[in-house]
Parts: sequence; structure tokens; C-alpha cells
Amino acid sequence: MSRPSDEVRVCRADYGHPSHARALVAMLDAYARDPMGGAEGLSDFARANLVDALAARPQVFSVLAFSGADDSTPVGLVNCIEGFSTFACRPLVNVHDVAVLPDYRGLRIAEKMLKLVEQMALERGACKLTLEVLAGNAGAIKLYNRVGFSNYQLDPAMGQAQFLQKWLR
Repeated sequence: MSRPSDEVRVCRADYGHPSHARALVAMLDAYARDPMGGAEGLSDFARANLVDALAARPQVFSVLAFSGADDSTPVGLVNCIEGFSTFACRPLVNVHDVAVLPDYRGLRIAEKMLKLVEQMALERGACKLTLEVLAGNAGAIKLYNRVGFSNYQLDPAMGQAQFLQKWLR
């Protein structure tokens, strides 16, 4: 597979556009299969219902990256979910998924997608972007630091925030 460095287009995903819907599911499934995504593909249920579920939530938006002049090859995805900062009394945007196909990594595609995410967050009046990243994902951490993300803390004496989860059924 070739790696075109100058023919990658980044765009807002249109959940109603069939090629965008297919690209979103394909990219998220590829991410889920990657070790950084848990190394297990999406369930049949998620594959069948994901796009409609995202489209039903106005606080969710996505960015896609395509390679080639005809946008035939999806190579990147960012999914975002708007939240709310009580301290700032303004929206925030959580960058929930960032994925670039392995053959296209190192071409700053994620950086381009995150730039569009930032623009879209500003359009929503957001005060900040947030994200979670696995400690072992050195490449992603380097990217996030390069584009301005840093560890979350309020008072250095209290340390950095931790991301926790509790599954419900």
C-alpha cells in the first residue's frame, strides 16, 4: 500500500453520508483491533448501530481523514463528545477516539484531524479539549504534547488526575 503524504483530506464526518458512515465504522473497528484499542474488533451490534446512535446525539461529532483524490480510502478518525466544565460554566469537548491506520502513521494526519476538532470545539464555545491516553502509547503522548495537551492537575501538591472507569452491565 502506498503512503501518499500530500493527498490526505480531513473533514467533518456527515453521519448521513453513506461513505462517511462506512468509513467511521471501518476506522473504529480497525482501532478496536489495534493493541491500543483493546485488540478486539467491534461487536456486530456496535457495527450495525454505531452511526445511528452517534447521529442521534447532538453533543457528538467526528472527524475523518481520507487518502486519495476520490476519498476512497479512510485512514483516520477522531470521535468527540461535548461535556460541560462546571468551573468554567462552558462546554468542553472530550476527544474520545483517535485512530490512524498503521500504514499512515507518522504523516501528521492525527495532528490535522485534531486541528479541525479544535476549530469545531471553538465553534461550540468550548473552553478546553480533554482526552485519555494509555501510558504505554508513547507515540500518541508525543503527538498530544506537541499539539498542546498536558497532564491535568489543579494543585501540584495534589498530583495529576487519574482516569478511572466502572462498567455498568
